[in-house]
Amino acid sequence: MGFDADTAARHVDQLWDGDILPVLHDYIRIPNVSVAYDADWHEGGHMGRATELLQQWCARHVAESLPGATVEVHELDGRTPLLLIDVPPTDAGESGSDDGDTVMLYGHLDKQPPFTGWREGLGPWEPVQDGDRLYGRGSADDGYSTFSAVAALEAVRAAGGAHRRCVVLIEASEESGSPDLPAHLEALGDKLGVPSLVIALDSWCADYERLWITTSLRGLVDLTLEVQVLTEGVHSGLAGGVVPSSFRILRQLLDRVEDAASGELLLPQLHTNVPDERLRQIAATAPELGDFSDRFPFAGGTRPAHGTTEQLLVARTWRPSLEVTGMEGAPPPAEAGNVLRPSTAVKLSVRIPPTADADVAIDALERRLATDPPYGASVTLRRGSAEAGWHAPPELPWLARAIDRASQATFGQAPRSLGEGGTIPFMGMLGRRFPQAQFVITGVLGPESNAHGPNEFLHLPTVRRVTTAVAHILDAHARR
Repeated sequence: MGFDADTAARHVDQLWDGDILPVLHDYIRIPNVSVAYDADWHEGGHMGRATELLQQWCARHVAESLPGATVEVHELDGRTPLLLIDVPPTDAGESGSDDGDTVMLYGHLDKQPPFTGWREGLGPWEPVQDGDRLYGRGSADDGYSTFSAVAALEAVRAAGGAHRRCVVLIEASEESGSPDLPAHLEALGDKLGVPSLVIALDSWCADYERLWITTSLRGLVDLTLEVQVLTEGVHSGLAGGVVPSSFRILRQLLDRVEDAASGELLLPQLHTNVPDERLRQIAATAPELGDFSDRFPFAGGTRPAHGTTEQLLVARTWRPSLEVTGMEGAPPPAEAGNVLRPSTAVKLSVRIPPTADADVAIDALERRLATDPPYGASVTLRRGSAEAGWHAPPELPWLARAIDRASQATFGQAPRSLGEGGTIPFMGMLGRRFPQAQFVITGVLGPESNAHGPNEFLHLPTVRRVTTAVAHILDAHARR
């Protein structure tokens, strides 16, 4: 029996409209902020509630549509949970009996903090559907992934297609750099098998018109830098000009690692060469995207850091960048008295190229920031995560054909491929652990979807098409 594309699309559409959306609304309402931003996550119970909600939905669908599949919440002391769905292969077509060939489908269920700036009528924990957009924290990053993975498997079977054994792995610490995932992988041992194909549903799309495949991911290192000059605050009229400002010293330290005028990072350990194939890919795709800077809500007359779309794409996928994502030690301006503050602390988030060594990068940053501080000030550095990036292996011919057919069938357009500026730590882990695996990294984080910021939304037509495209690829993998 062949794969009926129309049946697959209808099944996905009906499932999203009638069954998934109400549960996704419930999921958005749960403030299950990732462990790095909620040290008391276990006591608060929100992560457990979100996991249970998804587990119950999956268990119901497994019982109804995926005979022989199992749904398990894998738990370890002191770690966030892991949702694991194990689906045996179909008996249709060439897939035959279980030969051990495995597909891994990946997503996560933890969320970024709420952030500020949500539009009137919107908020992080209250779902609002406005036309094709479903607003709420975690809607697109990455609450949809569990539903899409299971719906794609159901669609394969409803359409008379085939799939190999599939393992759906949904973690709960990705937004913190996946600190709990290695322990789960070690505890699971050989239970996951050796995947020949990995499908990740946590990435970017440059538009909502076609299937976008991610070819690389930047790594991420973060650390907190604190400069202390006094044991307590002192009247600025008495101390100004005598005691050096902790903020000025911090600026001097940051100038050691970043050119303030251009934003270029100065440490060679944070740079790698951009592969020629990726430069060609960017050059070919950039003209289709128009003015890429239009995608960002620039204030006033602010201009992008680079001039052309091609330059911007290279910068956001293969160049390192630094952002101060948090600051401590300074009161709000309305509450600021005339005090020379004792200390200033900032959290630094440094994106590194896909092939850079994260451990080498964070070591270099620590040495440069901590050595011989100005005025002998007390400088403290606290490490956060150090996650390597990922660079896709070449696509085998069967997969290239499958991606093209999936995009044509679901979007009516040929697919496109580009690197992504964000980080999915699990992809680096899997690439190192299973070097022979093929990867399909895709997602729904398109223009204005604003994951991590205010007004995050899921574009509903795109999520349906991406789900159906995954069903096409699963069937093609089984018949390759």
